Amino acid sequence: MTPSAAALRTFLDADARRLGFDAVGVAPAVEGGLAGERLETFVAEGLHGTMGWMPETLERRRSARALWPDVRSIVVLGMNYGPGEDPRALQARPERGAISVYARNRDYHDVIKGRLKELGQRLIARAGTGEMKVFVDTAPVMEKPLGEAAGIGWQGKHTNLVSRDFGSWLFLGSIFTTLDLEPDQPGRDLCGSCRACQDACPTDAFPQAYRLDARRCISYLTIETTRPVPPEFRAAMGNRIYGCDDCLAVCPWNKFASAAREAKLVAREDLKSPRLQDLLALDDAAFRALFSGSPVKRAGRDKFVSNCLIAAGNSGQAELLPAVRERLGDAAPLVRAMAVWALARLAPAEALAMRAAARHRDEDALVAAEWDALDPRRTFERDLS
Repeated sequence: MTPSAAALRTFLDADARRLGFDAVGVAPAVEGGLAGERLETFVAEGLHGTMGWMPETLERRRSARALWPDVRSIVVLGMNYGPGEDPRALQARPERGAISVYARNRDYHDVIKGRLKELGQRLIARAGTGEMKVFVDTAPVMEKPLGEAAGIGWQGKHTNLVSRDFGSWLFLGSIFTTLDLEPDQPGRDLCGSCRACQDACPTDAFPQAYRLDARRCISYLTIETTRPVPPEFRAAMGNRIYGCDDCLAVCPWNKFASAAREAKLVAREDLKSPRLQDLLALDDAAFRALFSGSPVKRAGRDKFVSNCLIAAGNSGQAELLPAVRERLGDAAPLVRAMAVWALARLAPAEALAMRAAARHRDEDALVAAEWDALDPRRTFERDLS
């Protein structure tokens, strides 16, 4: 006997909770609507930066059925990863590196995907018919608009999903299915006149509400692009070395948020506030060992250490100078380049004295550009050498 739609939904909700999901909703497989239009404008204006995969997958992102023509319903799941404290507090400790909350333990893709598969397979088995596919950031799926369509929350002015129950701290995954499931009412935008997320952004990455300029976003600058961080954004990064949580953490709806209950998403102690001194010393093997199973490994050692050098340059900590000097001889040009910048911030007179000889020895374009950018006429607030 085929179960009723109501019985199937009761099973779906209960099994999702059993597997550790904190939010579940169902959206119809319809065209992208406003979200699709926003994405098209985002790409047309070049706000995606170097993320070339976005224009390449634009048409498939606009519509669930462009990705899989047979899909009829989309189950959207959310897993809470709320921190136990305000992540912005770490900005007051410049000798430490700030890693985005989502990356302080296991890679959420690894945590969620297997559970999505189990839930989807059990749903099909319970229905006695149908097919399914699961996605968690592994295909051109617009998870946040789908989360809004499924009633889990709404896409806020910072373009991330906001939940009345979990604030800004939800990982999203989806199950595409050929089953006809009763859809939930879409989430209602409750941002109102609030602009806290826009005002909190250190690099003014929101040209207007509901629009993000990724090229200015610290998460993009420290993770998504392999290019050097443009000089005009480096000071604003502070000690943020992998991602940024400011627009999420400042959201007033976080007053309803709770700490993550999934152990694999609770921050590891060694990644809550790691010492820049230690991170600057990482070679490739040590980087891989420290971040095994963590999203941070995605950036790669060279990009990550270059981010740490920017943080060192912003720190005002003279004790970091030996580690910065050591990276001037690093094998990676990006690391050497940011070591030059950090040295110039911490010990400007020393950097200027080294410039001519160092410029002659290292002809790599990235490194040369940093040496050439040093201005002898510039007045620095402090010289820590």
